[in-house]
Amino acid sequence: MRIVSLLASATELVCAIGAGESLVGRSHECDEPEWVRRLPAVSRPTFDVSGPSAEIDRLVREHLAAGRPLYEIDEERLVSLAPDVLLTQTHCEVCAVTPADVGRGGAPALRRREVVALRTGTLEGILEGFLEVASVLGREKEGEALVRASRERVAGVRARTSGLERPRVACLEWIDPVFTMGNWGPEIVDAAGGEAFPATAGVHSTAMRWEVVHDADPDVMVVAPCGFSLARAMAEMPALQARPGWRDMRAVRDGRVFVADGNRFFNRSGPSAFETVELLAEMLHPDVFAPRHRGVAWQRLSS
Repeated sequence: MRIVSLLASATELVCAIGAGESLVGRSHECDEPEWVRRLPAVSRPTFDVSGPSAEIDRLVREHLAAGRPLYEIDEERLVSLAPDVLLTQTHCEVCAVTPADVGRGGAPALRRREVVALRTGTLEGILEGFLEVASVLGREKEGEALVRASRERVAGVRARTSGLERPRVACLEWIDPVFTMGNWGPEIVDAAGGEAFPATAGVHSTAMRWEVVHDADPDVMVVAPCGFSLARAMAEMPALQARPGWRDMRAVRDGRVFVADGNRFFNRSGPSAFETVELLAEMLHPDVFAPRHRGVAWQRLSS
């Protein structure tokens, strides 16, 4: 079986269930495990994504308003790879390649079985996607084992945080404009022993006026911009720190602002999403959880 994954989460999933050797192509965003970077990339963004968050947001809005695609597929290369299975997603047209991006070229030579994976915004939906992909790839037992281990991982953290004080947590998925984290983000915060505010589980992340976040005055703030590494997120922090009333906020005064690798741990609906519960628990309850991921996946913002 030959697999092309156009979703970083799906690439991680394929490898997690032992089918990595069947991958023959990937998206430009697929980077975990590291060896997959050697595979040919068959997608690319249609605009410059190297700028600051405000510039990226402007370009995305311009493209969407004009009906222009955000991603481009190299149909010729994709056809040459002759995939039996093509993994895509339908959850967010901004974050990753969708079936519409693949079908836009309409290359008649490309015959494929298309799997729309990880299409919901909840932890349970992510696990259902694991089983769906595993079934298509003939790895049902491995998929079931991964789902079981993922559930146990979350349950283990939840058990250790039971009875602890639950801080109010604002998770930001974008800096300019400010987006609060929706989808599975609030569920992860809950499992890690916190209360996500302001946010709603299972719905798309939404833009929010800075004043709403400021006035909510959370105990903890976690900044994990979509698609940004830890280093890139840290480089963006001066824009957030320049917001009105920043130093007045409880999380800032108490030194409980954390910056995280949103690209790998907070924005992908793959196996790493369940590791993120442990990352958050380290931030929220340092007296209980050793900081195993500090400096790699997250770090505390210096005042």
